[in-house]
Order: sequence, then structure tokens, then C-alpha cells
Amino acid sequence: MHPFLLIALLSAVTQLFLPWWSIAVVAFGVCFWRSPTGWRAFGNGFLGIAVVWLLYALGIHFQTGGILTARMADLLLKTKSSVPLLLLTPLLGGLVGGFAGLAGQQVRAVVGASR
Repeated sequence: MHPFLLIALLSAVTQLFLPWWSIAVVAFGVCFWRSPTGWRAFGNGFLGIAVVWLLYALGIHFQTGGILTARMADLLLKTKSSVPLLLLTPLLGGLVGGFAGLAGQQVRAVVGASR
């Protein structure tokens, strides 16, 4: 299974039971196990988490009729439109996943080099 899909599926499940930062543990573990290069680790972690968080954000947006996201966008970003919030959410989650995936691959490279 492609690391991107594995990160997306595992992070979606773990976020149901564990705190939000469990996505970093998932991306770290999968990229430690499967990613050959740092760029691919970052990309897989970024895209895996960004897609999940975008789907979650859109799901909440449509469930509440846009009321919750509009109010949160007004509170956090001082804008009446919820679009910036819907774009910022996967970006932040993707950065967490990307850097965690990169860290996992780099730790594997260091551990593998020391053997």
C-alpha cells in the first residue's frame, strides 16, 4: 500500500480515539517504515494528513450549513468568508504531517547508518 494512503487511513482512524497530534506519530511511523527519501517522506506525510483534514473540515462545514466555519473564520481570521479557514486547516495539518514524516525518514537514515 502506498505510504500516502496508509498515512491517510491510519490518521483518520486514530483521530477518532486519540488527540489531534496523533497524526504526527502516524506519519512518523509510516515514513520511518516505508519512505526512501526525505522529499517523498515529506510529501507523503503532507498529502496524507492534508487530505484527511480537508475532508473533515468540509464535512463539518456541510453538516453545520457553514455556520460553524463562518463563525470560526470570523473569530480567528477576522473575515466573514469561511474559505480561508477551509484552506488554512489542511495546510497546517499537512505541515505537521510532512515534518513528522520527514523526521521519521531521517531517524531511519541515522539508525541505519549507525548499524
